[in-house]
Amino acid sequence: MAIDIKSKPEIEKMRRTCRLAADVLDMIETHVRPGVTTLELDRICHEFIVRNGAYPAPLNYKGFPKSICTSINEVVCHGIPEARALLDGDIINIDITTIVDGYHGDTSEMFYVGEVDDAARKLIDVTRRSLWLGIEEVGPDKRIGDIGAAIVEYANRQHRYGVVEAFCGHGIGREFHTAPQVSHVGRRGTGMRMREGMTFTIEPMINEGTAHCEVLDDGWTAITRDGRLSAQAEHTVLVTANGFEVLTLRAAARQ
Repeated sequence: MAIDIKSKPEIEKMRRTCRLAADVLDMIETHVRPGVTTLELDRICHEFIVRNGAYPAPLNYKGFPKSICTSINEVVCHGIPEARALLDGDIINIDITTIVDGYHGDTSEMFYVGEVDDAARKLIDVTRRSLWLGIEEVGPDKRIGDIGAAIVEYANRQHRYGVVEAFCGHGIGREFHTAPQVSHVGRRGTGMRMREGMTFTIEPMINEGTAHCEVLDDGWTAITRDGRLSAQAEHTVLVTANGFEVLTLRAAARQ
């Protein structure tokens, strides 16, 4: 697939949709608590997105039945919202993709449900740091493989967590998923060179144990093969003339 290099007007559209996606995470955070169902979280996010003149990209995408992904505990990604209530001690990833004026903005974040143990907190901290180490490798003429190399060096070699290989980051713009693929287990000095105007996601999935996962019979929900916890963090990134711009920063980080 050809690499889509965004024009200045297209970059502005990407900024708008990405800011809205980040705002959805800001909005939903106060609703994440014991007793709430992921179906209710989906409803709240859907209504917020539509009220802001956008469309939730996951809804009906290749048959996905809901507007957001909600991945709890051992779910690696693509969890389908349902009537299951959150429990004290759960961890949950909420993955948001909005479409504004034809352009996609994609981001996800981990949330604690009530009181979460230290092991879960450490996993989430390492996952968030892994994302930023990957982002710091972005820049014109740098290699895509360096992104995944930074992630696996930190999460796996330093912390002995499993870094999921089955799913990766991706180009994004008018299409939800385009080239390039952004592996989270890359090798330094490999892969295509990044170019100014490229936009793509970086979204490492870090497992407490094995990196291997299985997809359930619903065709979407991926879980860790050993049943241990998984965490994910995601941003949409623009390659700029001098480095990168994180398009999906949440409001507090945009100050």
